[in-house]
Amino acid sequence: MIEEMATVVAINQDQVTLESQVKSSCSSCQQVDNCGSGQVAKAIPLQKLTLVVSSGLSLNVGDTVVLGLPEKGLLQVAAQVYLLPLAGLIAASSLGQFLMMQGMLTHEIFAILLGVSGGYGGYRLAKYRQKNSKKARLLQPEILRRAGQTIAVTEILL
Repeated sequence: MIEEMATVVAINQDQVTLESQVKSSCSSCQQVDNCGSGQVAKAIPLQKLTLVVSSGLSLNVGDTVVLGLPEKGLLQVAAQVYLLPLAGLIAASSLGQFLMMQGMLTHEIFAILLGVSGGYGGYRLAKYRQKNSKKARLLQPEILRRAGQTIAVTEILL
């Protein structure tokens, strides 16, 4: 489970509005001044992410909570989002190259356009699968606990 801290900014019955800082991993590296990603992280100021989640906990505005997101679902989504457009690009580019070698396409630009359209088709497929997936609700963050809350220890294993 991937965990993140968030602050309660509003409460409406059982719906809690949370705000979390978007963090860049490129702030503490020694090469931050020489790296392109570090420069982008410096140029874009820190932003806040706002979420509305259901909670059964008794929370107050200003409380800090720990959000949890299932790691398995996140990895599956990341794989689809990155691999489907790449697979579409490679497959359509291969087809375009094959058609070029067979003389069915008269110019290389058609093979390039076929490859780009395959990549775009993979992107659209990934977007469709994410929007209409039954697993989409598994990617909803949930409030695990109030931050700073004590946890009862029932057993210590040595």
